[in-house]
Amino acid sequence: MPSLKLALLAAAGAAFGATLHARASPQAYASSGDGTYKLSPVAAPVRGAGSPGSNSTWKLSINDQSSGYKQTVNGFGAAVTDATVAVFNALPADKLTTLLQELMTDAGANFKLMRHTIASSDLSADPAYTYDDNGGNVDTSFSSFNLGDRGTAMAELLAKMKSLQPDLTILGSPWSPPGWMKLNGVIDGTTVNNNLNHAYASQFAQYFVKYLQAYQSHGVTIDAITIQNEPLNSQAGMPTMYVYADESGNLIQQNVGPALRAAGFNTAIWAYDHNTDVPSYPQTVLNEASEYVNTVAWHCYAPNNNWGALTTFHNSNPNVDQYMTECWTSTTTAWNQAADFTMGPLQNWAKGALAWTLGTDKSEGPHLSGSGPCTTCRGLVTIDTSAGTYNLEVDYYMMAQFSKFIPKGAIVLDGSGSYTYSGGGGIQSVATLNPDGSRTVVIENTFGNAVYVTLTTAGGETWSGLVYANSVVTWVLPAAS
Repeated sequence: MPSLKLALLAAAGAAFGATLHARASPQAYASSGDGTYKLSPVAAPVRGAGSPGSNSTWKLSINDQSSGYKQTVNGFGAAVTDATVAVFNALPADKLTTLLQELMTDAGANFKLMRHTIASSDLSADPAYTYDDNGGNVDTSFSSFNLGDRGTAMAELLAKMKSLQPDLTILGSPWSPPGWMKLNGVIDGTTVNNNLNHAYASQFAQYFVKYLQAYQSHGVTIDAITIQNEPLNSQAGMPTMYVYADESGNLIQQNVGPALRAAGFNTAIWAYDHNTDVPSYPQTVLNEASEYVNTVAWHCYAPNNNWGALTTFHNSNPNVDQYMTECWTSTTTAWNQAADFTMGPLQNWAKGALAWTLGTDKSEGPHLSGSGPCTTCRGLVTIDTSAGTYNLEVDYYMMAQFSKFIPKGAIVLDGSGSYTYSGGGGIQSVATLNPDGSRTVVIENTFGNAVYVTLTTAGGETWSGLVYANSVVTWVLPAAS
């Protein structure tokens, strides 16, 4: 009964909103790796030391005074790929409406940040495409520019999301420009000369202008772009393009930035969009294109990935914003994968985090058939396209433990007490001061047993409560009295 479900969702969202505004009593919500808890209301923390009973204990602290204020949160979400659009549109209209409510409103995850693929990515059905392929022939006048069926469907889905979530920030990232702009003349299929042909540098910039205009015509304002997804990743089996760091800075400073401004767009340009192990890349871009770039986008795929790299980068560039714009979820990743790639960046100055990807079918697709695409990337939502039904995966709930309870404009607070043992078990936490004065504390427990946590604040408060085994628990504390 979709109408009843929608009514229940709306009621739940209204109740939670009232709780936030009332700020009168603490609340707690949990999601667990085994699915026992799914954004479930649980016993709220109590003031004081509480009674741990026979449970293990853990101490956390947060600095909720001005000296502990860090970055401001902009939002959380995932990547909208061609796969996402195709499987979402396979749902009956009423089911799609319900799903979008669960994703984009406070009835569910309340996502406020979405990254979308500019034309095809590895999570697109064959064939790979851009918005101006022109049969591989040069098209400097863009007479063949067209979003096509897939680009149009993408824009229409983003417009629906924006209508449900007016505070939505949309980031666009291309996997490759049109082949005729490249030295090898193709979107994919080879790593030889997989670089931009700088004879078409001005057309490269205009391609972004045409894309922004086309999406705008469908009611979608793109808030930010990166000029190339994973510029250090050159693969033959999927759309990619290698872009050197100084090349990226020069293209933004000399071509893309001026072209966007000349066309009347104030769309932000974010640097890099790749792994944390080459921080010199975004530093070079910032050094060369600071007139147009004030934000760095990071991915999670570096060997022995360490989110502390973002803090190191912040210390050198304290006025530069940072985001975690891609990390995968899969049937092969742990239950806490999404919690980890949201928590870690938040602890290290990121303003938001994005999963790869929002939606797939039950076979982790559709995806390109080459050897490069991710064939085991599972969306936060999986769609049974035959039955016309969907399932919210554990990764959805783990991200929603942050996105539902940390509003846009919240200030991340300095804190201590997060720790992981060498065997992998541990407690992680991050806290925010919210615009209404309430505090949100997200606690991840990867131990196989419940832990009784005691939290102290710099303002002199003590709160304590139970955090279940293999779970993420979110406390919403009232404003300091």
